[in-house]
Amino acid sequence: MAIRIIRTDHDPILRKISKEVTSFDEKLDILVEDMIETMHQADGVGLAAPQIGVLKRVIVFDLYDEDGPMALINPRIVEQNGLQMEEEGCLSLPGRHGVVKRPLSVTVQFEDLDGETYEITGEELLARVLCHEIDHLDGILYIDKEIVLEEKAE
Repeated sequence: MAIRIIRTDHDPILRKISKEVTSFDEKLDILVEDMIETMHQADGVGLAAPQIGVLKRVIVFDLYDEDGPMALINPRIVEQNGLQMEEEGCLSLPGRHGVVKRPLSVTVQFEDLDGETYEITGEELLARVLCHEIDHLDGILYIDKEIVLEEKAE
């Protein structure tokens, strides 16, 4: 396993659309292991392959709970409900934070490392993480969806 360099700010790869994974092989296993190690080393809760310069539809996340880290290959949102507006940050935009409107819950269909299809439903934080990381696969950063809150006059 290896720590990969996280692409930041204006790196053009962050704005590209990732390709679907078609080979479920040892290279994919290594990519996922490296992504999880890189995410943990950076104290992140999620990481998408483009953030380390790989244009593949792969995300990893870890809410640091009993479920541990998880990898989703070719994830796609199949259902979303509700609304939440919370602050987000991004490992590719260090030191920045902004409020983003996201669904309160999402259901995501994905493949595992063996190419088997599953679904996961996330609410609140997990829903935000899933949406944020899937956006990366389409070249979208949270700042594209950031809501500017007006300050109240005193």
